[in-house]
Formats: sequence, C-alpha cells, structure tokens
Amino acid sequence: MHTGRIVFSQLLDFFPRREFDRCVHRYRGDYRVRAFSCFTQFLCLAFAQLTYRESLRDIETCLRAMRLKLYHAGFHGPVSRNTLAKANEKRDWRIYADFAQVLIQEARKLYRDDEFCVELDQTAYAFDSTTIDLCLSLFPWAKFRKRKAGIKLHTLIDLKGNIPCFISISAAQLHDVNALDELLLEAQLIPRGFGKRSSWMSP
Repeated sequence: MHTGRIVFSQLLDFFPRREFDRCVHRYRGDYRVRAFSCFTQFLCLAFAQLTYRESLRDIETCLRAMRLKLYHAGFHGPVSRNTLAKANEKRDWRIYADFAQVLIQEARKLYRDDEFCVELDQTAYAFDSTTIDLCLSLFPWAKFRKRKAGIKLHTLIDLKGNIPCFISISAAQLHDVNALDELLLEAQLIPRGFGKRSSWMSP
C-alpha cells in the first residue's frame, strides 16, 4: 500500500501560490468567504480536469470517495456540488483568466529555446477558432441560429512549443477578424510591422 504523497499533492509543489493570491486579491475573490476559498475552488476544478470528471455530481462523488486523503491533497474540508456550483456562478471569472496568463507565461519559458521548423527573427503565432454547439433549450442566451445555440472559442497559439497564449470565448457569430481586436499585446514580442497581415499565420 502506497504511504507517500499522492500525485495531485506533488503537482501542487509547482503551483505559484503567491501569484494566485494576487489575482484573488485583485478582484476580492475571498471577500466575506468563510470556508470555500478561491484556492479550494481552483483545486476542485484542477482535480476535475486532471481526472476527467464530467459533472458536478461526478466531482463530488470522486472527492468523497477519497475524503481521508483530501487534506493531503490541499483541501481543508469536504466539497459539496451545491457549494462548488455557487462558487462557479458567483466568483469573478477574471481571477482565473489572469491566473491562466501567469501559467501560460511559465509554460512558454520552458519552450523558449526549442528549435523551430524555420528560422525566424520574431515569434510566430497561429490564430484560429472553433464553434462549440450547445443545446438551445439549456443555453438560450447563446442563440446562434433559429434552432441552434453555440459559442466560439478563439485561440492564439505560440508555434514554438504549441502553447496557447490567448483564449477568448465569444458569440458564435463573431468572425475571427473581429476577434483580433481582443488580443493581448506582448510588448517584448511585438514585431516590426505588427499591423500587417504578414505578421500573422492563420491556418
């Protein structure tokens, strides 16, 4: 029987807690929160992603099955799907959007020196989108066509390492050209002639 640290707990050793706390403080995420903090919410979402959970009930059931190990995984108490649902609904999404940028920058550092298929003086990007179909009766706010709902996921990828450096969710009708206005500019990577189409690679 394994008596060491579980894998999820070991992954948390690489978690930039200070940067996460700054994101939470920026949007007052833990204001008047007694027990279920933003950090605990993040742990639930990360656990669900890494273990391929499919619903809030699935997350709750899996966490309860390992309740004796929750403390060692970073949780400070049991998690109910109702509490998690309310946190997902009420907490400011910008906390996790900002923190995602922190993690993306850390990941890009790991691939900074990787070789690319061609020699370029500047960073190369690929910008593309995909439409995600939704059920119109469940998501009436995402009406796409007469009997169809959907959203569009726009992604900018750094081709050195194939790491997404920008992700945006919009209405399904929004064209990629209009989504370019939402890109976060990186001062240290802006090439000369940035406004020209030749500066971009779009599949």
